[in-house]
Amino acid sequence: MTTGAQIPPQTTGRPRRSRLGRYLPLGLAAWLVLEIWLLTVVAGAAGGVTVLLLLVAGFVAGAVVIKRAGRRAFRSLNEAIQRGGSPERGGGNGLMMLGGLLLMIPGLVSDVLGLLLLVPPVQKAVSRLTERTIGRRLRTAAPGSLGDAFQQARMHRPDGKVVQGEVIVRDDRPEPGGEAAGERPPLTR
Repeated sequence: MTTGAQIPPQTTGRPRRSRLGRYLPLGLAAWLVLEIWLLTVVAGAAGGVTVLLLLVAGFVAGAVVIKRAGRRAFRSLNEAIQRGGSPERGGGNGLMMLGGLLLMIPGLVSDVLGLLLLVPPVQKAVSRLTERTIGRRLRTAAPGSLGDAFQQARMHRPDGKVVQGEVIVRDDRPEPGGEAAGERPPLTR
């Protein structure tokens, strides 16, 4: 099955890497170095046991947050299914889970980021920024791309409900036999 999208010819044998693919490993390495350096600084100032207790407390707090957010998301889904609708839109539970995951990752910078994601005003700001960014990317998606497919899948009524049904095309032009399309005689066997 083809979508009709033209595939640009390759000028070299290597596929072109995106900016994210090029800089993500460098960013992760820098983050790792920063986390290790910060842990050694805190260990030098407060002691190794304190750092160990901070890491264990972050892991436990992250597990509790993820469990709580998962339960809330599951409860919201069950209530929506019982009412016959869809769950409320919003990234609150997802951002809470991300915050819990960041708390569970060993390191102090990730703990601070995880704690920030647990604050409701920060969650709302991050959610709005994410929706705006994704919306902008979908609006500028090239025809035949994955973003274009998502844009087409998002078509719905102004009240946000998806209209399901089938399209019936009625042709009122007279047929060559002189009868209108809507006045065909019944089929006989």
